Amino acid sequence: MWSFFHKLASPKHFYRIAGAWIPWLGGITLLLMVVGLYLGLWVAPPDYQQGDSYRIMFVHVPAAWMSLFIYVFMAVCGGIGLIWNMKMADIMAMTSAPIGASFTFLALVTGSIWGKPMWGTWWVWDARLTSELILLFLYLGYIALQNAIEDPRTAARAGAILAIVGSVNIPIIHYSVEWWNTLHQGPTVTRMDKPAIHSSMLWPLLLMALAFQLYFFTLLLMRARVELLYRERRSRWVRELMGNLQPSPLSNNREVI
Repeated sequence: MWSFFHKLASPKHFYRIAGAWIPWLGGITLLLMVVGLYLGLWVAPPDYQQGDSYRIMFVHVPAAWMSLFIYVFMAVCGGIGLIWNMKMADIMAMTSAPIGASFTFLALVTGSIWGKPMWGTWWVWDARLTSELILLFLYLGYIALQNAIEDPRTAARAGAILAIVGSVNIPIIHYSVEWWNTLHQGPTVTRMDKPAIHSSMLWPLLLMALAFQLYFFTLLLMRARVELLYRERRSRWVRELMGNLQPSPLSNNREVI
């Protein structure tokens, strides 16, 4: 087990292992997303209060969950890179930020679409919505900080500090509906007693949540491989991979001798 994680920390082995995982993750993601959307949009019954308008939940809720999960993932990777100076942790943190920002934006947009028929307005300065908007700004600030600093290691350290400090917003988002009187619906799936949602709606929601998570890891591995090739472009294994490694005159002389 430890040897496997040690290999993942090696750029060369990570590139090879990630390349083997991507097709499988992508295939399972597509299957789960098709099944989840079919069950959520066609099989699940209409809600007794919201009718069919609630069906946007099967995109909005997983996107909101992923916006929180990815930021925590980014902060943990940034902390690992900051403490143990692991290159792969820095790359994983950096490449996950645009994906997390996309999920956060999707959650805000779908939430506004859902809120229009429910609340009569596209946007309110609700505690949950406002803290989620702050999360989007944190993602964008992290991306801007990475692009503003030329040295990758310095950029990784600055980004890690921002991600770790910004992670204080995650529990605020999660508990905002419990701490303040808000318009946003309270927790239904993560209740301690049992989910306040019928199984015909719960299972499609969980399938979509799993599909979104696997989609994130698929994109993450793809982006990490590209970033890894760029950073390691002068290393021997990348030049061998690209077929650009030319035998040196010294090696030719040795072969002749």
